[in-house]
Amino acid sequence: WVPQLSSSFLLPNATELLSPPQGAAAGLLRAEGVPRGRRKRHLSAHDMSVILDYHNQVRAQVSPPAANMEYMVWDERLARAAEAWAARCLWDHGPPEVMKYVGQNLSIQSGRYRSVMDMVKSWHQEKQHYSFPHPRECSPRCPSKCSGSVCSHYTQMVWATSSRLGCALGTCANMRVWGSTWRHATLLVCNYAIKGNWLGEAPYKVGRPCSACPPSYGGGCSNNMCFSGVKSNQVSWF
Repeated sequence: WVPQLSSSFLLPNATELLSPPQGAAAGLLRAEGVPRGRRKRHLSAHDMSVILDYHNQVRAQVSPPAANMEYMVWDERLARAAEAWAARCLWDHGPPEVMKYVGQNLSIQSGRYRSVMDMVKSWHQEKQHYSFPHPRECSPRCPSKCSGSVCSHYTQMVWATSSRLGCALGTCANMRVWGSTWRHATLLVCNYAIKGNWLGEAPYKVGRPCSACPPSYGGGCSNNMCFSGVKSNQVSWF
């Protein structure tokens, strides 16, 4: 048995303006180019619900409270892209074309499979090492306030505008992880849009819950989050 490990991706440029994915990038979000025989959904409907509900629970309970936290929904395109990447059994973020538009959290375990919840909870545990930057410290760029080795999994989970989530599991007989070979590895890939972890920015605006929601939500608020009434865009898996 090998303890669970995780890795994260940080944007190199917080000011870069990106347009919606087109052409090859849009194709990658549809998981094109992956043999149909490898498009196996290793996440059950229950697992998908558990992951999504846990993210929304974490987002609803942030401290200090968030004024613009958006309710997160499941996105099938993001899930398909995550599945295509997980099938490659690479301990790295990608593919690069998609990373321009999508945030990504990874978690891996080796040996006897436990549960997907164990793999996701490790991201939330980074909260104990993260200090939310006070607004007066952000003039104009917010400092990075992480006392641990990494906090970016947690900050991606609670990034206010990252309102869409899609995840997948990959099972790998042998996988190279930091120079070692892991046998019978399980890789969890979660993709987020709009991507978070913009350098120099805080994950959300501090204030009374739902007091700074985007106009597109029409004033809707549920459980401290901006809410439009749409729970998911999930479609049948092929």
